[in-house]
Amino acid sequence: QVQLVESGGGLVQPGGSLRLSCAASERVFSVYAMGWYRQSPGKERELVATLGTVGITNYADSVKGRFTISGDVAENTVHLQMNSLTPEDTAVYYCNIKVAGWMDYWGQGTQVTVSS
Repeated sequence: QVQLVESGGGLVQPGGSLRLSCAASERVFSVYAMGWYRQSPGKERELVATLGTVGITNYADSVKGRFTISGDVAENTVHLQMNSLTPEDTAVYYCNIKVAGWMDYWGQGTQVTVSS
């Protein structure tokens, strides 16, 4: 069973930065996108950013200009550099892999808390 291993979450002050990383425990083939989603208490899980096989990126409007997604979809690794964090960014962040003709894979989630 493929597992997505996330790292880099934690507590940071407003205006600070964090870098999240995610890697698959074994190679996953036919991946066409990797990305990050987040979920706050009482809210639905929402897309943060995605990275496609040809380097195409997509960001939620709320994080544009502050977050940067990078990685290697073929190698099943993805990172999320988060700058200028605000309390509204507080959430559990989940790594996601999208596989052509197959189910998505999800990480276990990593907590990001932005607070003074």
